[in-house]
Amino acid sequence: MTATEPAASDAIAADASPQPAPGATPPRTPLVARAAAELVGTAALVAIVVGSGIQATELTKDVGLQLLANSTATVFGLGVLIALLGPVSGAHFNPAVTLAEWWTARRGGAGVNARELAVYVPSQVGGAIAGAVLADAMFGEPLVKWSTHDRSAGNLLLGEVVATAGLILLIFGLARTDRLRFAPVAVASYIGAAYWFTSSTSFANPAVTIGRTFTDTFAGIAPGSVPAFIGMQLIGAVVGLALVAVIFMRGKTGSETPSA
Repeated sequence: MTATEPAASDAIAADASPQPAPGATPPRTPLVARAAAELVGTAALVAIVVGSGIQATELTKDVGLQLLANSTATVFGLGVLIALLGPVSGAHFNPAVTLAEWWTARRGGAGVNARELAVYVPSQVGGAIAGAVLADAMFGEPLVKWSTHDRSAGNLLLGEVVATAGLILLIFGLARTDRLRFAPVAVASYIGAAYWFTSSTSFANPAVTIGRTFTDTFAGIAPGSVPAFIGMQLIGAVVGLALVAVIFMRGKTGSETPSA
């Protein structure tokens, strides 16, 4: 045996080292990396929404075409962001989704804990603000100019309940049926559709709502409209979780079936 050949005892020691159990959950990404993914992802999402809105208004005066351009850019951008950052942080980009996941984790499901919740939400809000400022900078708009776009009508608030409930139902329904691999396409498609079928154009996201107050452009929302919008989004999240519990109710096993 030459000096470059491993000793038999070394091979035995290597085999005896602890190995992960087959099928075991791999170690989670460090929290700082997940926070960075949520911040960057939410910033990119808001930059896409605000930037495409500004671009659309510069290209056409037709409001329908403006909304089409805005929604199309959002669909493609959101799908890419979920595919890229989903393996890191889950690609929430949305405090309503994070809160819903925290709630399901408290009840024995998989999800973020309280510490992770406290890191995710500020990252998402900070990212949303940064994304709006970035979009304004790219198009030569004032970096921070409060939106004057009032969105306080009751029908718009109802639209936010519907949009958020549908989003939560979709995400957690996919999770319950082990089909989260379809999330990039499914979630992006839902948001694109909700741009058109909801009266509010589907914000469905408290962080994005806050970020969009910082831009007085097509996608903006007046600060005075924000509290009611966020309140309706949280109500929508509760409704969505309730629908998940009913629609995707887990059946009893054979051992739980009472005998005749």
